[in-house]
Amino acid sequence: MHGLGNDFVVLDGIRQSVSLTAEQLRYLADRHFGVGCDQILLVEASTQPDVDFRYRIFNADGGEVEQCGNGARCFVRFVHETGLTTKREIRVETKSGIIAPRLEESGNVTVDMGIPRFLPAEIPFVGAGDAVVYGLDVAGEQFEISVVSMGNPHAVQVVANVDSAPVSMQGPLIEGHVRFPQQVNVGFMQIVGRHAIKLRVYERGAGETLACGTGACAAVVVGIRRGLLDSPVRVTTRGGDLAIAWAGPRQPVMMSGPAVTVFTGEIEL
Repeated sequence: MHGLGNDFVVLDGIRQSVSLTAEQLRYLADRHFGVGCDQILLVEASTQPDVDFRYRIFNADGGEVEQCGNGARCFVRFVHETGLTTKREIRVETKSGIIAPRLEESGNVTVDMGIPRFLPAEIPFVGAGDAVVYGLDVAGEQFEISVVSMGNPHAVQVVANVDSAPVSMQGPLIEGHVRFPQQVNVGFMQIVGRHAIKLRVYERGAGETLACGTGACAAVVVGIRRGLLDSPVRVTTRGGDLAIAWAGPRQPVMMSGPAVTVFTGEIEL
C-alpha cells in the first residue's frame, strides 16, 4: 500500500500470529531481496477497551517507532478492504497514544493526529524552555530549526527552495544529532503562500521518502507557530498533496489524503 508514494507492507496480525525479528523486518523492507517498502505496518487486536485496533510501525531498518501519518491512512483502508471492520471511523492504539482515522465518502482518509507537543523533554530534544526556534550546530554550520512531536520527533527548517535543499547531506547529520537522543525526522519546508508549502522529509530509520504524514503535520504546526502560515494548509510532497488543519494550541492536527492498495499476497519467512 502507499500514501502519496510513502509505501508500506501491511500485515494482518488479527487472523494470524505475527512476531518478526528485526532481521525479518529488514528483509521484508529490502527492495532488492524482499518485498520493498519504507515501513512495515502490523494490525493487531487492541489492548485497550473502546479501541478497535492496535497499530504497530516498523522502519525499514527493523526498529519500531511511535507514529506514521501516511501509514494511519493506509491502516484504515486495509482494515476496511480486508473485512476486519465496517466502521468508517475507527479508534486505533499506537505506541504514542490513540488516533482516530476516518474513511471519507470521497475515498480519502482523514486522521485526527492528536495534539502536537513542544517541550524539549517531550520530543525528546536537548534544549532549554519552549522556544519556537532553536539554533543547531551541524558539522560546524549553524541552522535554525523548530522541534515538535506528533507522536514522533520532528525537526523542521525553512528553506528557500525545497528542490535544491541538501536533504541527502543534512538529513542524516540532523537525524543522528546528539541533541536528539532518540534521533529525529528532518523536514525541509518551503513557504509558497499563507496556505501552501512544499516539503521534503528525511525520515528517521528510512531516509528520504516521497511523503511523510506526521512530517507534513509537524511542518504546518511549525509554520503557524512561526507566523508564516494560516490553517488550512496544502502540503505538496514529492508524492502528491496533503491537506493539514490546525486550530492552534491544545488542539489536534487534522490530516487528509489518499491511501492506495497496490497488491496483496502471501510470503513465507
